[in-house]
Amino acid sequence: MAQEAQYTEDNIRSLEWDEHIRLRPGMYIGKLGDGKSPDDGIYILLKEVLDNSIDEFVMGAGKTIEVKIQDGQVIVRDYGRGIPLGKVVDVVSKINTGAKYDSKAFKKSVGLNGVGAKAVNALSTEFTVQAYRDGKTKRAKFEYGKLTEDDAIQESSQRKGTKITFRPDLDIFHNYRFMIEYVEKMMWNYAYLNPGLTLYLNGEKFYSENGLKDLLKDNLDGNTLHDIIHLKGEDIEIALTHNERMQGEQYYSFVNGQHTTQGGTHQNALREGIVNVMRDFYNKNFDAADIRACVIAAISIKVIEPVFESQTKTKLGSLEMAPGEVHVRTFVGNFLKEHLDNYLHRNPQVAEIILKKIQRAERERKDLQGIRKLARERAKKASLHNKKLRDCRAHLNDAKSGKEDRRLETTLFITEGDSASGSITKSRDVNTQAVFSLKGKPLNSYGLSKKVVYENEEFNLLQAALNIEDGLDDLRYNNVVIATDADVDGMHIRLLLITFFLQFFPELVREGHLYILQTPLFRVRNKKETRYCFTPEEKNTAISELGPRPEITRFKGLGEISPDEFKYFIGEDIRLEPVMISKDYTSDDLLEFYMGKNTPKRQEFIIDNLRVEKNLEEELLN
Repeated sequence: MAQEAQYTEDNIRSLEWDEHIRLRPGMYIGKLGDGKSPDDGIYILLKEVLDNSIDEFVMGAGKTIEVKIQDGQVIVRDYGRGIPLGKVVDVVSKINTGAKYDSKAFKKSVGLNGVGAKAVNALSTEFTVQAYRDGKTKRAKFEYGKLTEDDAIQESSQRKGTKITFRPDLDIFHNYRFMIEYVEKMMWNYAYLNPGLTLYLNGEKFYSENGLKDLLKDNLDGNTLHDIIHLKGEDIEIALTHNERMQGEQYYSFVNGQHTTQGGTHQNALREGIVNVMRDFYNKNFDAADIRACVIAAISIKVIEPVFESQTKTKLGSLEMAPGEVHVRTFVGNFLKEHLDNYLHRNPQVAEIILKKIQRAERERKDLQGIRKLARERAKKASLHNKKLRDCRAHLNDAKSGKEDRRLETTLFITEGDSASGSITKSRDVNTQAVFSLKGKPLNSYGLSKKVVYENEEFNLLQAALNIEDGLDDLRYNNVVIATDADVDGMHIRLLLITFFLQFFPELVREGHLYILQTPLFRVRNKKETRYCFTPEEKNTAISELGPRPEITRFKGLGEISPDEFKYFIGEDIRLEPVMISKDYTSDDLLEFYMGKNTPKRQEFIIDNLRVEKNLEEELLN
């Protein structure tokens, strides 16, 4: 019989503030990650520091923020009031210390009440804070959250403000790197939400004059049916238009300057409010889906003491604009009822365009009803015996499951062929990783209507597996990963799948859910060591370091990698390449260039980008 475990005073332990953050980082910054996803922890660290600087601007102090990122180190300098010099150490190292508990000083703050900067400090190998105030300065340096240098207050000629320097801990954020595209998007969002604020990222300027109107204009994918409707009031700003080709609806939502990527009560109120105004204005009970079809909109509200559904503040949970005051739903609804309705009355041409858009969406929906019904029945039957989908236990749209909440880890691998699917299926984490197996190359969907999604069994089952027919609100997997062979056929399949998503579900790409799986091309090993190489350069380095005459294996396809090996490539050290659309291109431009007719322009591009690779393997072995 096993000895009963003892439970005494010795079992009771109190953790220091930094120990707790380092032991449970997910409680403070969400998922960790290596920087390949926009919601990875390193961006949350940057955001927490920036939020404090933004709060200074909101309070009328400091119109410029400078950010520098180089070799994994981040520097943020603002020109606000500066941290009171006597509290420089406390505000970055004493939990629950800050000015934001008092709504008088920071009425509608962005930053976490006394937590954000401490989390950055604890999760960094180096963290330095320096405050400039009243001609004096105070500096403190930390390592892994522990104070190592505490300089005395000195005279300074520098402009008032705060400078934070940190380097995320490699032991926590394995092999991380900042993807500048994600940081640029973050900078732009701060600029849109704070007209008059100038931000610099490595010297590049980010500035907006027209707020959310600029946001929509810069993020439009294709042409709009009418000018952007821009409505502003106290504590609320809304921009709205309709996309010419978009199938669904798209929203950007913000609370106190925080980008709520998962929406929340304010976004729900916006969607409901648009429907109510349109029904009242046209005096017809249109279907809500027809009204919201092709809508692209942005909303920003300011709430006193906002309640978010997680520490990373990606979804608003607040029901009220302030404790005991008007509901968010009522506030947004009433604002739209007055201002959007007034706009439609003053602009009858726009009102007519929107009416025709609603009527067209209604016709298209009814045309698709029959085929959609059959497709759903087919998908329902398939879900019971879906040989294409090997599902996992957790899903992104599940209810929160406490401290072991792994919804953000949920991943769907889209593979081609039985051998590749078999390797991934056998080596995956059944709790968070699912596999969808394609049968050969999917259809080229460029230029086709939404009808093909329902008529093509494979596309329909993929849509059903992701649960994205009506938008991303109930997306089942946070990461959608295309896993194909690194050969010509594999590249073609990647292109066809990306075309499918850009054509019918572009929001999946825009919101940073779509990735390409990077797997090793070579295995180089001797009797003592095995190295997996993802590029010819890595292979050549391994050959030179593991010689003489190591064993070299070229993986021609995913199916050639054994499940025992494959588990290392889809585990903690998984390499994912995000699929992103540059601000400079629309998805229409990209699809037409790569998937349209074989134009001289594309032929020139292919010729200009041809590469001849020399095989250095023999040279290195000789």
